[in-house]
Amino acid sequence: MAVTELTRLKYEDIKPKIGSRILNSKEELMSGELTDEINELLERRGVLVFKKINFTDEEQVKFSNMLGGNATEIGVDGGAVFSISLDRNEHSKEVIEYLKGSLFWHVDGTMNPVPIRGSLLSSKVLPTWGGNTEFSNCYAAYDDLPQDTRDTIDNLKVIHSMWVSQLYHCPEPTLAQLEDWQSKGEIVLPLVWKHQTGRKSLVLGNTAQQVVGMDLRESARTLHGLREFATSEPYHYSHEWEVGDSVMWDNTGTLHRAMPYDPDCGRLLRRTILLGDEPFA
Repeated sequence: MAVTELTRLKYEDIKPKIGSRILNSKEELMSGELTDEINELLERRGVLVFKKINFTDEEQVKFSNMLGGNATEIGVDGGAVFSISLDRNEHSKEVIEYLKGSLFWHVDGTMNPVPIRGSLLSSKVLPTWGGNTEFSNCYAAYDDLPQDTRDTIDNLKVIHSMWVSQLYHCPEPTLAQLEDWQSKGEIVLPLVWKHQTGRKSLVLGNTAQQVVGMDLRESARTLHGLREFATSEPYHYSHEWEVGDSVMWDNTGTLHRAMPYDPDCGRLLRRTILLGDEPFA
């Protein structure tokens, strides 16, 4: 009688506090047998790297659906795959301006009551220089804060807004630009996200405007200081892309940003996203 051997997830940790490199073949990943293990590892490690897995768009969508499904991507009329590129042949001027905010630390979907759970990027065209994608584990960073700091920040609320994030790359907008950004509204979120699992993570990034009820200067010191700590070496991973690489991250507890690169070089990443089911709390 033949014995069927179950496929097991194979991986190696990249750094103690963040990141694991998946070693399974594409066939094993696409079998659907590893879904639960991958999701558990993603939540625990923050970032998963699939070196030269060479997903096609169709395979990437299928794989993402196995792990939790695709939300409708921005600006693609209901499509499941979105191009991350500053190339004017890929996007309108308005979308390119929005994407420039990705050069600064952020969480995707802070303006939504329920953010996406994760994202998967696949490299198609490399930049001529720069363009690494950086990640920081805000679960691990929170866990390592001194207890008195955690006690101080645990119940703080922060105003988040799109217009503040755009000022990072366009500090002198026209009035029309500013009014357009401000029309997208604001939202108040916890500084410390108390997850359904019982774990906690920091909610930071370029949309964070001000701690509610705190003096503006003290608020800036609080938010910038926590971001500096959360993005420091123990919690930080920088991925240097090769064509065919895919990287997935847990958006509920991981900051990310792109490093600067030549905007005219045609750098192209393709993104799918995993649906979220947990509101900020």
